[in-house]
Amino acid sequence: MRARFYTLDVFTDRAFGGNPLALFPDATKLPESVLQSIALEMNLSETVFVYPPANPNHTRRVRIFTPVFELPFAGHPTVGCAFALAALGEVPLAGETRIVLEEGVGPVPVLIRGEFKKPTFAQLSVAKLPETGPPPPGRTHLAEMLSLEAADILGGMSAPQAISCGFPFLIVPLRDLDAVRRARVRMDQWESALKSYWAPDILVFARDADRDGAVIRARVFVPGQGIIEDPATGSAVAALGGYLGARETAASGQFSYTVEQGFEIKRPSLLELEVDKTNGEISAVRVGGSAMMVSEGIMEVPLPRED
Repeated sequence: MRARFYTLDVFTDRAFGGNPLALFPDATKLPESVLQSIALEMNLSETVFVYPPANPNHTRRVRIFTPVFELPFAGHPTVGCAFALAALGEVPLAGETRIVLEEGVGPVPVLIRGEFKKPTFAQLSVAKLPETGPPPPGRTHLAEMLSLEAADILGGMSAPQAISCGFPFLIVPLRDLDAVRRARVRMDQWESALKSYWAPDILVFARDADRDGAVIRARVFVPGQGIIEDPATGSAVAALGGYLGARETAASGQFSYTVEQGFEIKRPSLLELEVDKTNGEISAVRVGGSAMMVSEGIMEVPLPRED
């Protein structure tokens, strides 16, 4: 059978930046047994398959696959899917448009902004507020795994912490931009220290950035998903929002951070992170950015054989 697909670059305002995404806007006729094979064939960090919603009050149901397994939630597929649906005219735009995508983690609200009936920005709100995981390995072990010195990793109130907003990440704060650039995952150390840990995927960051307006530089390593480094990771930045928001001294308010990611692997990306706190508790986390439609194609999908 023939299936139409599109590719996008997400969390960028220009082609060949951001994080690539493959999207099948109508997956209703694709057999369940071929979805993982299609994602492996596309060989991008994620491929999205779009279906009618189970709840008629929602916009679409989506399934998200890496080349090796299905995810309950991921940020750049959520933002990219909303952007693509608007760009393809399947979601009418009127200034600010709000939709809901059904994902494995639950209903995910997404805000889309547009001009002249074309999307310019999409922002997800996490379906699950930040959850803290068990204590991670010590700084010495983490430094060895990241090819850094123990002094490169912050401690005290800024110590590493595992957090999930639907998908867990180990958040590792580093002292400066130079340390972020030097970070390299040693797979032998990762397999012994983190492979079986609650959050085997890693976000390193520093409050140090290149671009005007950006305040955070981050890199995300996802060896557990078969990807050494991801260029723009909405779910990881959402978890970072839980980390940063918990450390804001104000008990209530909205806090905004522009996060750079992907610069070290020549996929520059900008993610807009917002965190709301109410009476000392995080009450919302939002991650948004722009995207670009890049390509359109037809895949010849072999149907399963009947024995």
